[in-house]
This record gives sequence, structure tokens and C-alpha cells, in this order.
Amino acid sequence: MKRRLSVLLAVTALALGGLVACGNITNTVGPVQETSEYAELGNLVHALPGMGNASGLEVHAVRSSKTVIIHRIAVMPLIEIPDKINGELAQGATEAVSAELYARATIDGGWNVVPQDDVADMMQQMPPSTEANDDQNALELGRRLGVDGVLYGSVHRYRERVGYDYAAQTPAAVAFTLNFVDEHSKQIIWTANFAKEQKSLSDNVLDLPSFLSNAGRWVRAHDLAAQGAQEAVANLQSKITVQPIVEGQY
Repeated sequence: MKRRLSVLLAVTALALGGLVACGNITNTVGPVQETSEYAELGNLVHALPGMGNASGLEVHAVRSSKTVIIHRIAVMPLIEIPDKINGELAQGATEAVSAELYARATIDGGWNVVPQDDVADMMQQMPPSTEANDDQNALELGRRLGVDGVLYGSVHRYRERVGYDYAAQTPAAVAFTLNFVDEHSKQIIWTANFAKEQKSLSDNVLDLPSFLSNAGRWVRAHDLAAQGAQEAVANLQSKITVQPIVEGQY
């Protein structure tokens, strides 16, 4: 009887994986809830999503985001805002997530990204970014660099895996919030929350595609950060109009 039950569970898991691959189950990016209220978007900063969906990404965009044309952006280093419940932040957490975000924006974004050294030099001339002034600093950074928009945010959780690839005692967990401010309207037009903690297949059968893509391996925190950065940048690109880069133009 126990053997039959195990077989049934395995078949069910494979079937669910097939449905996900075919698009019959919710896709990896959560539904977009549109709103034109800047204040409402601001309130999302601390509202971390649950771990229920396989992706861990939840996105909100303003209704007019598609009318925004972006050619050149800056990625501002993320700041620490620990989650009050599970705010574990390993050393170098913000630097790790910021680096992944910059890499994905540069490789996949389709826009011109200001070199990080130039961003760092400019920020040396500004007040240190905190939870209180992060939005204002992003606007000011964009103005000084002459970009169309700035991608910035905060890291809430960054817990490293304890154990080995196939025998983890504690799984990795990453959570961060991203915002994109349009320098022309001075408004945040897009925000995303990413929160992911790897689960075993027995704990979350809907995470089968992720389980298979990692070959059953327990991933590291930087793997989760890379996943979140890639999905977020792809979603941002789909919500705004990207002006093609023309050689010789800035």
C-alpha cells in the first residue's frame, strides 16, 4: 500500500510538472495589478510576497508604464532593510544582489546601462542611501547622470545554505524589493517583490520545474538572487518601451 501511494505521488508530481511546462498552470511571474497611485506603490515596499508560487516574484506596474520610453538607465546599489520576522542578512548581501541586478540589466535589458563605477563615483557626492531617503536619492542620481530611469531597491533577507549540494541542513532564502523611477514624470512606475526559499519536492510539489532544473541540488543564495534578478529585469522590460541602442548615441 505504501509503495502504491509513493508511485501515485510521483506520477502526480510528473503530471504537474508537465502542466507547468505547457503553460496550463500559473506562469512563473505573478499577475500584474495595475494602479496609478504612487502612494499605493510606496506601501508595497514592506509587503513581501509569500512563498506559495514557484517563482517568488510579484510585480505591480502603473497603467501608463507602456508609454514610457527608456533608452538609458542606472542601477543604484540596493540597501539593507531587514524583514522584521526573518531578516537574516549574510555579509555582502546587498552587494551580491546589486551585482546580479546590474549584470541582468546589462545583458538582458536592451537598454544602455551606466557603468557601476560611474554610479559609485556619483553616489560618493550624495548623502548615504537609507530607508528614509532612498526614493529621493534615486531621483537625484538619475538627474545627475542624465538617464531616463533608475532601478533601485532593498534587500530584506539573504540566508546562505547550510550543508551541501545534495544534503542541506538549512536551505538558502532571498527576499528583495525593486523599484523603477521614471526621471521624466518623477514617479515610480514599476515595483517588484521577490521572495524565495528553496523547498524540498516533498514540501512543495509545484516547485518541480525548479527542482528538475537544479538536478535535485540545494542551491546557494546567489543562485536565488540571480533567478530573481533575471525574472524581474525581464518583467520590467515587458512593461516599458525600450528604445533600441543606436551606435554612436548615448
